[in-house]
Amino acid sequence: MKIEQIYTGCLSQGAYYIESNGEAAIIDPLRETKPYLDRAREDNAKIKYIFETHFHADFVSGHLSLAQETGAHIVYGPHANPSFDSILAVDGEVFKLGDITITAIHTPGHTMESTTYLLKDKDGKDYAIFSGDTLFLGDVGRPDLAQKANELTQEDLAGILFDSLRNKIMILADDVIVYPAHGAGSACGKNMMKETVDTLGNQKRLNYALRADMTREEFIKEVTDGLAPPPLYFPMNVKMNREGYTNFNEVLTEGTRPLEPEAFERIANETGAIVLDVRNQIEFIDGHIPRSIFIGLDGTFAPWVGALLADVEQKILLVVPPGRQEEAVTRLSRVGFDRTLGYLEGGIEAWKESGREIDKLESIDAETLKEMLDKDIPVFDVRNDGEYINGNISCASHVPLGSLNNYVGSFPKGNKCYLYCAGGYRSVIAASILKSRGIHNVVNIAGGFAAIKNAGIPVGV
Repeated sequence: MKIEQIYTGCLSQGAYYIESNGEAAIIDPLRETKPYLDRAREDNAKIKYIFETHFHADFVSGHLSLAQETGAHIVYGPHANPSFDSILAVDGEVFKLGDITITAIHTPGHTMESTTYLLKDKDGKDYAIFSGDTLFLGDVGRPDLAQKANELTQEDLAGILFDSLRNKIMILADDVIVYPAHGAGSACGKNMMKETVDTLGNQKRLNYALRADMTREEFIKEVTDGLAPPPLYFPMNVKMNREGYTNFNEVLTEGTRPLEPEAFERIANETGAIVLDVRNQIEFIDGHIPRSIFIGLDGTFAPWVGALLADVEQKILLVVPPGRQEEAVTRLSRVGFDRTLGYLEGGIEAWKESGREIDKLESIDAETLKEMLDKDIPVFDVRNDGEYINGNISCASHVPLGSLNNYVGSFPKGNKCYLYCAGGYRSVIAASILKSRGIHNVVNIAGGFAAIKNAGIPVGV
């Protein structure tokens, strides 16, 4: 028996490869199928099942493409009812894989179809659970994503989740291994640990939601308290996972078309495509296409695209570092952005050489900011709530990047406004969005809050 966690840091997502005696299963695969096909090929194994723990909201699963390429059966839990052929497992249904078995345990609460898969070894001993978004390490899945008007509230779902955890998961032995679908950084929970594998016994000790003496009312209150609004792209990803999507290879072919500056500009004008610059923030500051939006590949790229661009139908044209166009299109497709129309061949240098206009982002260091603070300048902190609460410049207005689209009107259009984040990545994203909306008087504070503290600028909480 082999179990391999295939973890994708950008999405804080864990997919799983399981193999026994020449038969393999994949749990919660990402959009691109090659990693799973290659892994099975290494073992000379046939992929027999694709298990989905639920309809994912934060990424588009690779279940359909993988099934088409391998003939494997897609398995969901009860109440899923997707728009394609699949096995809807009943609670307790057993699937044989080589010398081992995988049992579907219906664990609703995060969503009503949420299912945990229990792996038993060749001796029939409970070995591991693949808990999807039902149980994370340090947390549980948020119960506000599957609400239905006049039917289920987030409190209803939290109560259902309480029952699932107590009656289906916590009764398992402490030595059972927990393999969750997400780790720290995912928007599907709020308090996840940085670790990605643990034992159930350790989670019973450490996870606030698994306290033995916790009442149902306490659980509902604690699980629903402090939930940030879900990113706007989540419902669209659920729809794609339930109803289907364009084959990834077609998306990749279209998205990696090289376009010379003239064609790039013409397509942008004709289609209304967003120009998305995914280079390093320093490169963007030094020169970029006017009104382009920066979200760098080397940061938390895909979740920020989903949160800030929101509409998966939005057409996109890319400015990419040399040789990284396939990576960019792949990562966009993971969160459902399938309408990439190509990339700028030759990059920003080709744009410059064509004689087309270049814009720049003004950026100052923290020492310069320190000298200016006595002038009552408008400063904006675009970090998240927790970061801001733990320390900030007292004169700074707090506008978390994830909510920026709701606060564009708060930024002055006359005097310059100064933006900072933790290290300089998110503030450049924010500045690029504001500039694309016609607010050009933005200034980035290089190095962010770390540089601010090092410069001796007073910070408070």
